[in-house]
Amino acid sequence: MTPSSDGPVPNDVENRVHRRLRIAVLSRSFRATGGGAERYSMTLVEQLAHSHEMHVFAQELEHAWPGVVYHPVSMPLKKPRWINQLWFAVMTWWTTRRGFDVVHSHENTWHGQVQTVHVLPIKHNLFHGRTGWQLALRWLKVITSPRLLTYIGLERARYRLDGPRIIVSTSQSLQAIMAQAYPAAVSAMQVVTPGVASVPGLASDADRGAQRKHLGLPEQGRCVLFVANDFKRKGLPTLLQAMRGMPASTYLTVVGNDEHLAQFKQEKNSLGLSDCKVFFLGSLGDVGPAYRAADCLVHPTLEDTFAMVVLEAMAHGLPVVVSGEKYCGIAGLLSDSKNALLLENPRDSAVLAQALGRVISEPQLYHQLSQAGLDFARLHQWTVAAQKMALIYAALATSASGSV
Repeated sequence: MTPSSDGPVPNDVENRVHRRLRIAVLSRSFRATGGGAERYSMTLVEQLAHSHEMHVFAQELEHAWPGVVYHPVSMPLKKPRWINQLWFAVMTWWTTRRGFDVVHSHENTWHGQVQTVHVLPIKHNLFHGRTGWQLALRWLKVITSPRLLTYIGLERARYRLDGPRIIVSTSQSLQAIMAQAYPAAVSAMQVVTPGVASVPGLASDADRGAQRKHLGLPEQGRCVLFVANDFKRKGLPTLLQAMRGMPASTYLTVVGNDEHLAQFKQEKNSLGLSDCKVFFLGSLGDVGPAYRAADCLVHPTLEDTFAMVVLEAMAHGLPVVVSGEKYCGIAGLLSDSKNALLLENPRDSAVLAQALGRVISEPQLYHQLSQAGLDFARLHQWTVAAQKMALIYAALATSASGSV
């Protein structure tokens, strides 16, 4: 028996939620400079470490938290990624097959009573919308590719309900796609959205100026913030084009993957944007100073199952311009022009520039989006997500013991 995300929690599960459990968490990369999936897994571990014995199994470990036990997993080959994925799955299965009340996987593995999915299903990406000869050609591509066969095989095993299992998605829109790809697993699906640790609110003018000085940014003018690791998929090319039409006093600050800096600095130059118009800060262990330095956040993503950066920006009182629900999971929880400006087509640089211009030039809209964003963030804190996950753990552990 497992708790429903919408219905009441069974009394026997509620009574056992405070039982201290031994939990194994599987995440190949466990570090603060990772993406949203990494920060999701890390923060849940931090939230739950006071009530459960948390064990982290990872290949890339840059984390230290009181009471958490860390288990480095070897990585003989970083590339090709599919071989490393299979290696990680095998090694973590071997080391967690006994001795844990619950195994919680954030990776594409066949084992783990809790499977948190952070990306679109591979099956969906490969086959959705294809029929006839297009579908046949795609299957031909799959059966002749060891890489695709491995990914598809692992994913099918991940969604198989051959024992107690909960498949968690980070947004309703992602769950809908998961259900379409694997309808037999619908009964096991739940949504646990990300959260924020706190809601600090909009920085004061003095604090904003101090943070800009600390980060090497101009202290005057309007600072537009973009935070991502995959710059292309999260819409930076469109944002750079939109910046060409922004007033001289408005500049863009880009935070994220150092590996992409050279390519996008070149793209910035090709668009005629000066070094005073776009600032690349690279990866930051703590993005907080960037949020406090900014005036707004723009996230014209082409694919995001949730987009934690949007929620984090709202917790700092920043108005946000973000892609609509078709492209971004959190947008399904937002209302256009009430707590965010939603982009129907994030590839349209003219529309993006118009939305950004409204945020910058309309004080009433700015204030409304800032205040409504803070209210939204207060309803989506990590304590709530951790409570939901604790209930899932308790239900699975109870089911495994045969008490339910």
